Amino acid sequence: MSLPKKVRLVEVGPRDGLQNEMQPVPAATKIELIDRLAACGLTAIEAAAFVSPKWVPQMADAAEVMQGIDRRTGVSYPVLVPNEQGLEAALAAGASEIAVFAAASEAFSQKNINCSVRESLERFKPVLARAKGAEANGIRVRGYVSCVLGCPYQGEVTPAAVADVAWALFEMGCHEISLGDTVGLGTPEKAKAMIEAVARRVPIKKLAGHYHDTWGMAIANIYASLQMGVNVFDASVGGLGGCPYAQGASGNVATEDVVWLLQGLGIDCGVNLDALVDTAAWISGQLGRAPTSKVAQALLARRGD
Repeated sequence: MSLPKKVRLVEVGPRDGLQNEMQPVPAATKIELIDRLAACGLTAIEAAAFVSPKWVPQMADAAEVMQGIDRRTGVSYPVLVPNEQGLEAALAAGASEIAVFAAASEAFSQKNINCSVRESLERFKPVLARAKGAEANGIRVRGYVSCVLGCPYQGEVTPAAVADVAWALFEMGCHEISLGDTVGLGTPEKAKAMIEAVARRVPIKKLAGHYHDTWGMAIANIYASLQMGVNVFDASVGGLGGCPYAQGASGNVATEDVVWLLQGLGIDCGVNLDALVDTAAWISGQLGRAPTSKVAQALLARRGD
C-alpha cells in the first residue's frame, strides 16, 4: 500500500503529556502551551481531562484551562472524560469534542479504572448517548484503546482483543479510534498485525496510532502504520508524558520527531517544525529540563540554542 499523502497529528502533550508530571504546572502555562501549539499549525490539541483530582491532580484546573485558551477557527480541543460526571463538567466548560478510553487488557482495566473491559464499555454508553444528543449539540467523541501491543500486568494482548474493544467503541458512535501502545512494547510487524485485525472491523480511515517510545520503537511503528494506511497519529510535544498506571513507561513519541519523519517522506502534516521545536524547548524549560526528543536536540544544537 502506498503511503498517505497527508497526515493529521493529534497533539496530546497538554493532557497526556502533563498529567503525569509530579510538579504542579500552572494553568497559565498549560494555556500558553496550547496556544503555542495551535500557532505551530496543529489542528487537534487534546487540552485537558475532566477526571477526579484525587486520582489525577494535575488536571484539577481543566475548566480554567478550557476557559483561558484562545480558540482558533479550524482547531479542535478535545478533552478526556471517564464518565457522565466528567462529561457534564466538560460541557459546562465549553468542550466541543470529548474522548473516552477503554483497555484491550483486562488486567490494565482493573488497575486503571477498577472494572472489567466489558463494564468500562457499558459505562460509556450513556456518555456517548448524552454527548451525541441534541442537548449537547451532538459533540464528537473519540475513543482510545489502551495496551494494544502489550500490557505491563498481563503481558501479551491479542489483536483480536484489540479489535473487539475498538469495534465496541466505534459501534457506540466514536468517530475515530486511537490505538494506544501504552507502554511502548510494540514492534513494527506486531503493529501491522494488530492494525490488520482491527481494520477488519473498523475502517482504516477511522483509526489513529498512539505510540509511546519506551523501547525506542515509536517512529518505526508509525512508519509501519503508515504502510498499512493509517493517516492519523497522536504525539506529544517534547515527548512529554507517561502513564501513571504503567511503571517505567516513557512519554508519547515526540511530535517534532514525527514531523521530521513525515517531512522526510514527503507527507504533508501542516506543522511548522521550527516553531514546534521552539515550543518543545519552552515547555521543557518550564518543567526545569532540556528537551529529550532527538529532533529538538539536533535542531537546537544546529541553531546554537
